[in-house]
Amino acid sequence: MKTERPYIRAKITSKAEKAVKRGHPWVYGEEITDLSGTPSDGDIVDVFAGNAWMGSGFYNSNSKITVRIFSTNSNDRFDLDFWKRRVFYAISYRKTVMPGDDFRCCRLIHGEADQMPGLTVDRYEGILSVEISSLGMERIKDTVYKALYEVLKEQGIQIDGIYEKNEIALRTKEGLDLYKGWYEGIPHVDSPVTKITENGICYLVDVMNGQKTGFFLDQKYNRAAASRIASGKTVLDCFTHTGSFGLNAARCGAKHVTSVDISDSAIEMAKQNAVLNGLADKITYECADVFEYLTDLSNKKERVFDYIILDPPAFTKSRETVESAGRGYKEINLKAMKLLPRGGYLATCSCSHFMTEELFVRMLRSAAYDAGRSLRQIEKRTQSPDHPILWNVPETYYLKFFIFQVF
Repeated sequence: MKTERPYIRAKITSKAEKAVKRGHPWVYGEEITDLSGTPSDGDIVDVFAGNAWMGSGFYNSNSKITVRIFSTNSNDRFDLDFWKRRVFYAISYRKTVMPGDDFRCCRLIHGEADQMPGLTVDRYEGILSVEISSLGMERIKDTVYKALYEVLKEQGIQIDGIYEKNEIALRTKEGLDLYKGWYEGIPHVDSPVTKITENGICYLVDVMNGQKTGFFLDQKYNRAAASRIASGKTVLDCFTHTGSFGLNAARCGAKHVTSVDISDSAIEMAKQNAVLNGLADKITYECADVFEYLTDLSNKKERVFDYIILDPPAFTKSRETVESAGRGYKEINLKAMKLLPRGGYLATCSCSHFMTEELFVRMLRSAAYDAGRSLRQIEKRTQSPDHPILWNVPETYYLKFFIFQVF
C-alpha cells in the first residue's frame, strides 16, 4: 500500500489469512502475531498478512473475536457517507427480496451479512428496533443511526423512533453495558408497542418487552409454508411466543389450534393478537412448560392433534452445550412424533447455529427411529432472506426448518 493510513496494523497468521481471503470477517486473538502500536478497544485497525493489506476492522481485546473486518477496499474512508452507502445497499437488498408490504416489517441490517458487524436493525413499520453486540459499532452508533435515518428519509420512509434493545449477553463479553430505551438523538413516539401486518395477520409488537428485538421476523415465510397444510387440522403450536404460527394456521382454516408457551406475558400478547384478527374462537392458549405439556399428553395417551408445530428457542448458544441441546430437541420431537396419528404432520425447527443442519437431521432420524415412525419430507426451509446467509461465513446460517408427514 502506497497511501499512508492512520490505523494501527495488526499482522495475522497464515491460517487467518486464508480465512480472510475466503471472505470470513473474523480474526481471533490467537491469530494476531503483531501490532504496530497499542490500539484502544473499539478502534479501527488495519489487518495485514505479511506486507499485504487485507482489510480494516473493529479491534477489541476483550473479545475472543478480536478483529471484526468490515471493509476490504483500501479507498474507503469511514465517515458518514461510507455508512450511508452501507445502509443504502442493505435497504436496497431488502426491497428486492422483501417486496411490497413485506418490507414494512423485516430485518434491515443483519450484522456481518451486511458488512456491519455487531449491528442488528429490525423494522416494525415506523419503529426501528436495534441491537448492538460489538464495541466498535457501539462507539460509532450516532453516525450509523444518522445514516439510517437519512437514507430512509430520502426514500420517503417515516421513522417514529429508534429503540435500543441492548440486553444481549454477548455485550458483556465485549465489555459493554446492558441497557434498553429510546435513542434520544432523533424524535420518537411515546409507546414501544406498534402494530404490524405479516402474511395478512396483524400483530401487536412490544419492542421494549418482547423477546429479541420484539418479534421473530426470520420465520415469516416458514409460517406461511406451515399454514398451507393447516386446513381442517387440529393443531398444537408449541413455544408459540406471541402466537404467530398458531394464528397463521387458524387463518388458513385449521379446525382448532392450541398454542402453548411458558411466558405469561407472551400468552397475553398472543391472546390480544387473536382478538385483533378475529380468531379468538379458533385458538386455545395454555401457559405451560412445553416439555411438561408434551409429557402430560403422552401419559394420557390421547392423540387429539393431527398437526404439531415445534418452534423452540435456541437450546444451545455454544459448542460446549450442543450435546445436551440435542437431547432437548430429541425429547420434544420424539414426543411429538408419538403423539401424532399415522399420517399426521410435524413442523419442526432449530434456530441455533451450533445445532448444525447435519446434527439436526441426525437427531430427527434418531427420534423417528425411536418413535417407530417414518418421515415424509414436505418442505425444507431456512431463515427468510432479510436474514441473509453468506456461504463464506457459516455462522450466518442458523435456522433449520422442516415440514413432514409422520407415518
